[in-house]
Amino acid sequence: MNILITGAFGFVGTNLSKAIKTAFNCNLIALDLKEPEKHDYDRFFTWNELDKITLDSTDTIIHLAGKAHDTKNTTGEQTYFDINVGLTQTIFDYFLKSDAQKFIFFSSVKAAADTVQGEHLTEEAEPSPGTPYGRSKLAAENYLLQRFSSPETLNPISIGVPPSALCPQPSAQKLYILRPAMIHGPGNKGNLNLLFKLVKKGIPWPLGAFGNKRSFTSIDNLAFVINQFIANNIEPCVYQVADDEPVSTNRLIELIAGSQGKKPRIWGINKKVIRNLAQMGDMLHLPLNSERLKKLTESYVVSNQKLKKALGIENLPVTAEEGMKKTLKSF
Repeated sequence: MNILITGAFGFVGTNLSKAIKTAFNCNLIALDLKEPEKHDYDRFFTWNELDKITLDSTDTIIHLAGKAHDTKNTTGEQTYFDINVGLTQTIFDYFLKSDAQKFIFFSSVKAAADTVQGEHLTEEAEPSPGTPYGRSKLAAENYLLQRFSSPETLNPISIGVPPSALCPQPSAQKLYILRPAMIHGPGNKGNLNLLFKLVKKGIPWPLGAFGNKRSFTSIDNLAFVINQFIANNIEPCVYQVADDEPVSTNRLIELIAGSQGKKPRIWGINKKVIRNLAQMGDMLHLPLNSERLKKLTESYVVSNQKLKKALGIENLPVTAEEGMKKTLKSF
């Protein structure tokens, strides 16, 4: 069995390659910009060498490569589309010409919504991404779905994925679109790492009065899901990926402090006072403003019920807190 992974040497690709190699007797082919000294892949190609990979040499393609969300908002929208849509078009067109049976595309929950309406986000929600990153991921999804159904009317940027199109029609080749919540694990360098550093410095968390909850995705649960898609005949569809339980920010602060042998410093300052400070920040252009307060305190809970039903399981192998503790220990 031959498996091609794009964006092979990033955080997710590095972890997945180890898990796939452990689970299967396979050849792993890496597609990325450059090759590190040590890795778990059998062969390496750059994007310029894609045509050198023979069309009958791959069974499954996992497309991870893309432009990640820029939390500092310094990246122009067109850059997201050039990379997230452009690379997806290139590799999926290669897939359709090949003998590969499965194409697994890593999208994001941000392709569906920036803010969750109701108790949790499901795959049936009408997509309404609020960031260039989310819009580019949705456009890539559109390209994949329409390329399967009606390529003559292809226009991936101008449309949204309607709920009726979430499951592509049966084909000799299978398309899976995964929308993971924030992925974490050893080697993660995202927002979780930044929060870890703040707690390590002893800076109190001042938003303890806001009881928000957020969904995360442990890299171990993600690897389990990918191995299931590789090994089994799962229905081709769009699936959200998240740990079974959401974690409150206050609990996350407690876990971070505990990983350092410290007591958590959580301040339950009155919500009205915090909101007034945020409004003042709007006028004075301070770090804490209304938009940032919303991002820090809103809940974002992602349902994984559709995924677990497709896999025929009741629970993912790692609980949210177990996965989080493993990540924090690696920091």
